Amino acid sequence: MITVWGRKSSSNVQAVLWCLQELGLEYKRIDAGFTYGVTDTDEYLRMNPNGYIPTLQDGSNNPLFESCAICRYLANRYATENFWPGDPALRATVDMWAEWSKLNVAQNFSLPLFWPKIRLAPDQSTTESIATALDKLNQYLTIADNRLGDSKYLVSDELTLADIIFGHSLYRYYDIDIPRARFANLERYYHSLSERAAYKNTVMVSYDELRYKS
Repeated sequence: MITVWGRKSSSNVQAVLWCLQELGLEYKRIDAGFTYGVTDTDEYLRMNPNGYIPTLQDGSNNPLFESCAICRYLANRYATENFWPGDPALRATVDMWAEWSKLNVAQNFSLPLFWPKIRLAPDQSTTESIATALDKLNQYLTIADNRLGDSKYLVSDELTLADIIFGHSLYRYYDIDIPRARFANLERYYHSLSERAAYKNTVMVSYDELRYKS
């Protein structure tokens, strides 16, 4: 049995859960992190000395942390050729766009945009800081939008690991109250993701528990 530790409102946990469901794998999830605790216990820290989420254990194998590493492990062990190609050059292309998505989209959205809008008190963020963060994010979303003009998904016409790492941020991007540039290909892509059962089940979920409460 695959076990995942992490709250379902964590975007990093969501990427892992989405990957698991796209691969048709059964798993058990244990709430951890934020108000749920667990991550500061000796038992958890033996699995993940960082005290972060997610952590995954697949049977008797060693526990794994870092969401992208977890998703790569799952792809290596369980995925089809379309999702995670066996050919080294094709796989490197998928991995390249996955890494690009993590560094340039997820990180430039979550900390500078999502958290100020949702988690911080209104007086802790400014219109100017949001605008600056949006300008930077839009540079990378423009690259993605151009890329998506050539294929249904980020790398090809089949969903790959790159889409898990890129697409899991889009539900919140389109849901929070920010001015958004018009990206026709990105909007089409997000609409396609939002029709996938695995995406609905794992990514399009409430994050109300994260909202700032005065």
